[in-house]
Amino acid sequence: MNHVVSPLLQHFIGGTWQDSVSGDTFADVNPATGAVITHVAAGDARDVARAVAAAAEAFHEGPWARRGGAYRAPFLERIAQLMRAHAEELSWLETLDTGIPIRQTRGQIARAAENFRFFAARAREMTGATYPVPGFLNYSLRQPVGVAGLITPWNTPLMLESWKLAPCLAAGDPLVLKPAEWSPLTADRLAHLIAEAELPVGVFNLVHGYGETAGASLVAHPGVRLISFTGETSTGRTIMQNGANTLKRFSMELGGKSPVLVFDDADLERALDAALFGMFTLNGERCTAGSRLLVQDTVADRLVPELVRRVGRIRVGDPFDETTDLGPLIHPEHWERVMSYVALAPQEGARVAVGGRRPPHLPAGSYLEATVLTGVTPGMRVAREEIFGPVLAVMTFTDEAEAVALANEVDYGLAAYVWTSDVTRAHRVAEALEAGMVWVNSPNVRDLRTPFGGSKMSGMGREGGEWSFDFYTEWKSVQVALNPADIPRLGL
Repeated sequence: MNHVVSPLLQHFIGGTWQDSVSGDTFADVNPATGAVITHVAAGDARDVARAVAAAAEAFHEGPWARRGGAYRAPFLERIAQLMRAHAEELSWLETLDTGIPIRQTRGQIARAAENFRFFAARAREMTGATYPVPGFLNYSLRQPVGVAGLITPWNTPLMLESWKLAPCLAAGDPLVLKPAEWSPLTADRLAHLIAEAELPVGVFNLVHGYGETAGASLVAHPGVRLISFTGETSTGRTIMQNGANTLKRFSMELGGKSPVLVFDDADLERALDAALFGMFTLNGERCTAGSRLLVQDTVADRLVPELVRRVGRIRVGDPFDETTDLGPLIHPEHWERVMSYVALAPQEGARVAVGGRRPPHLPAGSYLEATVLTGVTPGMRVAREEIFGPVLAVMTFTDEAEAVALANEVDYGLAAYVWTSDVTRAHRVAEALEAGMVWVNSPNVRDLRTPFGGSKMSGMGREGGEWSFDFYTEWKSVQVALNPADIPRLGL
């Protein structure tokens, strides 16, 4: 079923839909066809200033920050209900905009709604702490920080937006959302649903635009106290530099080059299933993708040929086809970037074992076959740099020490995956890996209660569960004297 897309996506500022002050727009392109889907208001510093002013007024004058989590929770529950009611439409829009197969976007939309439901419950439970001592009652409480700027990426945009929006709203911070310009459709639709949920005016604001204009203006604005960003490491570095003058607090989820370590005592069939799932779903455009497969040399001759065979059978095609496994990459510019790495691999001495081409039956759109690179060595760029597409680099190791060294040799440290039947080895390796998250004998299964984030160049800070509130709230300590306290008397 097709749904209607507005011919112009506007900003949502202070409870009203608005064009850009400049009147400028940009085109949103269908990655499967290259055709223009719609046009989008291109925000700049003036639009950001209006949105920040609306959010600041909501923070200082409205009920959102002043009243507790029990007041805010029903609004989040209402958003979750509306998302579930419109799940098929949201999934259709996400697939249209990103090229992610419709079977997979349905799961992402369900997770996005669950994020709002989860943080609605956490809003009710959010509390402080008391420290009674003789003569005093000391307590600490959480309070909203202020206006938050949320800058979100183009891969699985709605789900990743919900990871930021839900805890930010639950904590009581009004916000300005700047979605990625390559995938604005579901952010626009979510804004309509949030408007239907009737949050107080100014609590939620949406400004579309390019990172260099709208995003940079949001980061630099002195009225913004928090920036939560998900995206490339180089962009994150620039954001931190631009926000340093106003001492903003940052939460950064950046790039990754996550390893999958397969030891010779692992369940190889399950390890292969998980490696394929983690790399080639979501079109390979997944921050936690296991893009480096490290296989113990004693089982490489069994595992790698079967990997190549199965990757060659991954179905690439129309993302609205229920049988499609791999859709088009998000944008022609990104397709060119990923293809440059595929072309680089043989120059570095690796081999394109399967894939690496535009599928012959798909002459239009940003399509790329699922690709496996073998003969990869640690010093190659394809082994060290984030490609962010359906390209898997395969390496071998001899023992546990070499496996850990290979896994840790890159600049990134977001996620890692370990496959072994030796429980003591599993714990040793998990502890030794330089990664913010490790899954053992499992693909990426998200537990919303646990901290999410990376180490090294993969970011800073943690979100998820109570860790989200550590970012989106400020601790305040209050000391109350129950009896006259001793006060040294000076100047007598």
